[in-house]
Amino acid sequence: MKQSELEAILKDHKLWLESGRCSNGKRADLHGANLYGANLYGADLRGAYLQGTDLQDAKLRDAYLGGANLQDAKLRGANLARADLRYANLDGANLHGANLYGANLTGADLEDASLYGANLQGVNLRGANLRGAKFTTNFKKIGWFYGATFSEDQIPWVVLHPDYPKWADTLKWVKAKAEAA
Repeated sequence: MKQSELEAILKDHKLWLESGRCSNGKRADLHGANLYGANLYGADLRGAYLQGTDLQDAKLRDAYLGGANLQDAKLRGANLARADLRYANLDGANLHGANLYGANLTGADLEDASLYGANLQGVNLRGANLRGAKFTTNFKKIGWFYGATFSEDQIPWVVLHPDYPKWADTLKWVKAKAEAA
């Protein structure tokens, strides 16, 4: 996607947000777009359609993505440090190796997301749905997961977190998905 096209979409989206999401501008629809390596530092994409978008190696530091649809988005290696992803849909998203340092994922839907090798230091996952999400020992660096939902196959990772005893009674455990034969 050309930079000028992206800037026009962001401008319309800003107007849409400023009008209370109704009369002016237009919601950003970047569904399936190729934004590989795009510089979206501090961009306001609250409520945007980003399903299946290629945001690999994108610069999304301090971006506002609350309520955005990032289902199946490719965020491998993206810089999402301190990004606001509250209540975003990240089902099936590939965040492999992404920098999520200090990101706010409160209430986010991360079902079946890949978080292998992602920097999760200080991430807020309060009330997030992590059923079937894949992660490694990086889970120990998560800052907050009070009230989050996990699948039973994730128990070994969750109980090793130093703050597990504090939040154990707030967690929701669901059955792991059956593997396809």
